[in-house]
Amino acid sequence: MGTLQHKIDFSVIITATNANPNGDPLNGNRPRENFEGLGEISDVCIKRKLRNRLQDMGERIFVQSDDRCDDGFDSLRARAEGNAALKAITKGKNTDRDVYAKTACEEWIDVRSFGQVFAFKGDQVSVGVRGPVSIQQAVSVSPVEVISMQITKSVNSESGKEGKASDTMGTKHRIAFGMYVIHGSINCQLAEKTGFSDEDAAKIKQALCTLFENDCSSARPEGSMEVCRVYWWEHDSKTPQYPSAKVHRSLHIAPKDSARLPRSFEDYDITVDPLAGLEPEIIDLV
Repeated sequence: MGTLQHKIDFSVIITATNANPNGDPLNGNRPRENFEGLGEISDVCIKRKLRNRLQDMGERIFVQSDDRCDDGFDSLRARAEGNAALKAITKGKNTDRDVYAKTACEEWIDVRSFGQVFAFKGDQVSVGVRGPVSIQQAVSVSPVEVISMQITKSVNSESGKEGKASDTMGTKHRIAFGMYVIHGSINCQLAEKTGFSDEDAAKIKQALCTLFENDCSSARPEGSMEVCRVYWWEHDSKTPQYPSAKVHRSLHIAPKDSARLPRSFEDYDITVDPLAGLEPEIIDLV
């Protein structure tokens, strides 16, 4: 399995309808917004969903959610120390960092994709891996409207209380509608260092197309989050034909004149500037 041979840029258009795409823990778990009122989804949140999808596809994942653990390890340290190949490398006094990083990349697809820092309390050696897949935070095309509602439980959590206890009250937040754009790239030079392959890139593309499968929750009911379209630019060599910023800027999205208050994917005009010699693969999912 050879390493990636062509630089890749991609953009993903997603929508959220009556959902909380990514709550801000420092703001009462309200949907994230910037100072212009545009909605945001952190890159960490997006990579978490990608890891989950890759795990669903049968890939080995190092940074697993506790509720999705499939190997019995309860921490990153336990998972690293429980790997026989890595344990053999760290037996001696002088751990070869390059061999350690290479072995970790071979073991876990998220390490060779997104990178990872192996640094645990008490260890004398730390190993850093830079991954070739970089993802920007998603930003909504139009300002989002945050809706809050008070909710209650029908029963007290503990017995012996008369009436409703204070913990029966709560607040739930959502946005009515938002269309977000995720931009990302895959770098060939870093792919050479981690062993990231063309086959791995195809798996990342598949994970992006199915980003919200098995992701439903009270904040994101089934069907409230949707991947609408994926743009996949594959350059003709390891050296990009155009800078990633220019490629991403070639995608233009604006509300239609007839849509005073956009409420669906169809309420936007979407165009792509032609770039000589670089035609995107467009995957429509709606």
